[in-house]
Amino acid sequence: MRRLKILTWHTHGAYLLYLTQAPHDFYVLSKPGRPAGYGGRSGHLPWGPNVHDLPVDEARQHHFDCIVFQDDHQYLEDQHRYLSAAQRRAPKIYVEHDPPRQNPTEERHVVSERDVLLVHVTAFNRLMWNSGDVPTRVIDHGVIEPRARYSGELARGLVVVNNIATRGRRLGYDVFEAARREVPLDLVGMGAQAAGGLGEVLHAELGAFSARYRFLFNPIRYTSMGLGVIEAMMVGLPIVALATTEMVSVIRNGVNGFIDTEPARLVRGMRALLHDARLAKALGEEARRTALERFNIARFVAGWNAAFAEVTGERNERFAA
Repeated sequence: MRRLKILTWHTHGAYLLYLTQAPHDFYVLSKPGRPAGYGGRSGHLPWGPNVHDLPVDEARQHHFDCIVFQDDHQYLEDQHRYLSAAQRRAPKIYVEHDPPRQNPTEERHVVSERDVLLVHVTAFNRLMWNSGDVPTRVIDHGVIEPRARYSGELARGLVVVNNIATRGRRLGYDVFEAARREVPLDLVGMGAQAAGGLGEVLHAELGAFSARYRFLFNPIRYTSMGLGVIEAMMVGLPIVALATTEMVSVIRNGVNGFIDTEPARLVRGMRALLHDARLAKALGEEARRTALERFNIARFVAGWNAAFAEVTGERNERFAA
């Protein structure tokens, strides 16, 4: 397909890094001071030459083939504030990164226009949102295969969650604290030190850092399939996780990790991995195989190219008619 000019936002840095592996030009809105959501091309991630920083006050000067929203305020406010009427007629995609927060089965999605494609990052998210007759598509995450490989020499588990202390039960802070009293666990991520963790590890260094740990523990009750989990699987860590949301379609008990709704049984699985390094290595190899098959970056890019072709093709046909 032809190379497109795509407008988007810096909402989730790692996701944007993987999205921009698609062979198009991405214009990422920025504001002075780089506040949340308006970081543009900034930070420590290895952005490619196809990622362009775009100050919001210059947005009206550009032509875009497609707009990719990633948050409600971008869809409800920003497009009207920063784009012209002509620009707002460009094909639109909304990426929904999360399951519904207010009501898990009844909440109506903010997108109501049928000419906007609603892309969910997991099938669970699409199942739970009430999207009415808005067209939807699921594009599973895709990550770049890291160079680091599992060694597992540290008889400890690793937890990778940003700001877990302030995000409470939904992110499983209580589950993490209870497990930490039973088995040795290290926490990394933004705000980790507030919860007695080690602090933030740069994305480029996280693969090598995590490779030394015996397993990854994901205490999150209710969110999307985390990129941190997938990246750990790519390295070769076995995963221990709550059997909720999309996780149940990825982790198989005793095959590539341990999964359960009872935290006490997960603690027993962690102890087994700490006691038996060979078991951990075998489950980690299966976790890596799962990640390479399901979450490889080539499949992800192909899925996004199909979505871009769908929305731009529909628009071209409509205008021609």
